[in-house]
Amino acid sequence: MSESPTSSNDTVMPLMEHLRELRMRIVRSLLAVAVGTIVILAIYDPVKNFLTKPYRNLCSERPDFQCDGSLFSLGPLDGFSARMRVCAYGGLVLALPVVLWQIWRFIVPALSKKEKYYAGPFITSSIVLFVAGCSLAYWTLDKALEFLISWSGTDVTQAYQITKYISLVTLMMLAFGVGFLSPVLLVFLQLAGAVRPRTLIKQWRFAIMGIFVTAAVITPSGDPISMLALAIPLTFLYLLAVLIGWLLTRRRATAE
Repeated sequence: MSESPTSSNDTVMPLMEHLRELRMRIVRSLLAVAVGTIVILAIYDPVKNFLTKPYRNLCSERPDFQCDGSLFSLGPLDGFSARMRVCAYGGLVLALPVVLWQIWRFIVPALSKKEKYYAGPFITSSIVLFVAGCSLAYWTLDKALEFLISWSGTDVTQAYQITKYISLVTLMMLAFGVGFLSPVLLVFLQLAGAVRPRTLIKQWRFAIMGIFVTAAVITPSGDPISMLALAIPLTFLYLLAVLIGWLLTRRRATAE
């Protein structure tokens, strides 16, 4: 009976330390996002010009679309709301390496030596793929806008509200960026033994169909150009993730 309080303390204290560490990691991640938001706020005009460049280029190349590349504020809060959205999303993107590092530092005590070995490549590949997805969304934005404007009909003047345009662009980039992280998750599931590479290869038809359906759902604009621009690379990345997972699991099995 006298040993009960001691065993209880041994159980509670590690849990409390674990929660304190979680709080510290969350605070550091939020501070990184805040710093990134302040940086974007300081250079807001160049960032805004960068985001609106595809639309302005399209208007200059297609005078028949009846647009001059200008954005309009239809209310006193529209400009402020657009600025805050750009700064918040941009701060999150700038803080992504710090956030991923904090996540890794939080889970690393529970990882084995072999699992720690894969942490660095997972974080690096996540950042690279996220940036690649955002870049692809930006590169195809003018094509998506051209399709959407052409379907609005003739003799329709294009006048975009700044908040709606900024929301479309940022959500497109985030959708592509998050979508490009799926191969990292797929490789992780294979290494964790949740799925087998052989199963993924056998179900490739359903996987590709699911990729195209998912791309159609998460693409904010809903146009076929953006959907194909996301689905086709994800199909290639799916096959690449299966290959990488097969090689890594085979290598681990050989070593064991």
